[in-house]
Amino acid sequence: MRRRTVTAGNLEEFLEATAPAGQAAEQPEPQAPPARPAPPRDHGLRTEFEFELPRGYVDEAGTLHRHGAMRLATARDELRPQIDLRVKENPAYLSVVLLSQVITRLGTITDVHAGIVERMYATDVAFLQDFYRRVNSEGHTRAAVTCPHCEGGFEVDLSGGRLGES
Repeated sequence: MRRRTVTAGNLEEFLEATAPAGQAAEQPEPQAPPARPAPPRDHGLRTEFEFELPRGYVDEAGTLHRHGAMRLATARDELRPQIDLRVKENPAYLSVVLLSQVITRLGTITDVHAGIVERMYATDVAFLQDFYRRVNSEGHTRAAVTCPHCEGGFEVDLSGGRLGES
């Protein structure tokens, strides 16, 4: 018996040739196109927050990166550092690992890793730690402050928006 390669072009001919004598080959039933996944539903939950670093991260090329985005942390994000050897050796390293997992963008950098967080200025790391706490515990980036001159209270958005912007 001779082997034949079946292609889309000769499928019908192959079916006719292999049908039992006296029977017409059945046409294959047309298959429905694969179902597309449902589009993500908007639940009104904000999962990513923009920020502006007080000083900014300077990369190897000397480019300053101040604007970025941080996503909400998952339980896995908070558990993963517990098994990281660097954290086991130095518990203070936990915040570096945790921040590197939830920062999704820093300027033009989209691959934020622990090495980048390590090279940030301490004031920026402290800002990001507070920012992380606010968005993951309180669900917003606003903070109540008091004016040092008039002692009036008001709220500011820690995400880095400029005065007058909404």
